[in-house]
Amino acid sequence: MPAFEYLAIFAAGFVASGINSVAGGGTLLSFPVLLWAGRDPVTANATNTLALWPGSLASAFAFRREVACVPRLVGLLSPPAIAGGLLGGVLLLHTPAPLFRGLVPYLVLLATLLLAAQRPLVRLLQLDAQRPAGGKHAAGLVTAQFLVSVYGGYFGAGMGIIMLAALGLYGLSDIHQRNGLKNVLSTLINGVAGLYFVISGAINWTDALLLMSGAIAGGYGGGAVARRLRPSTVQGIVIGIGVIATLTLILKRHP
Repeated sequence: MPAFEYLAIFAAGFVASGINSVAGGGTLLSFPVLLWAGRDPVTANATNTLALWPGSLASAFAFRREVACVPRLVGLLSPPAIAGGLLGGVLLLHTPAPLFRGLVPYLVLLATLLLAAQRPLVRLLQLDAQRPAGGKHAAGLVTAQFLVSVYGGYFGAGMGIIMLAALGLYGLSDIHQRNGLKNVLSTLINGVAGLYFVISGAINWTDALLLMSGAIAGGYGGGAVARRLRPSTVQGIVIGIGVIATLTLILKRHP
């Protein structure tokens, strides 16, 4: 029933936004809901990228003071973020739909594993947080950012976790500055990929507006509810959703 589908998509945007405000990984809910509603995987991914972009922009604005402390890194990493995000979007729309449909369960699984590994990654990067971000390390960080951005433009779930780890490993030890820079780069990646999807006519606008509306509402109501839970609890719920989504998508391919 279309009415039920629309309600489910709105609710997915609402809950995903609340989850993102606390633990991250909201895409692991919103993207599978579009698939379960019968949407084409490529269109669903493009629509989801555009619809959740306002949330990235709001998060970047919230960390503007922290970002202002690292202008050199913003200037260094913005070009590879934009280039990688655009390339990832181009690769997505040039991937045959049957091939992408086959990749979807494993992309969802990869994002789930990244979310599950977030705490060990944080501990790992804290052991090496004083590495100077210059010379070869700067070149390594730019390369890593470009590769992560390609993944972000292509699929995106879990890319924030990779960026947090990379920024810490290459010398940015302040967690708030890492978060702020990650939000700015995510905004650039999703923005340029989303713009390419719009120009290419790859967006389902009904779904996009429903997700956006839910995400805006979720930024207030959903975020307030989610913040009453421990971040580890929210993260566990999202990991559980990712596992269920992965198994369901695999079983759907191999009934």
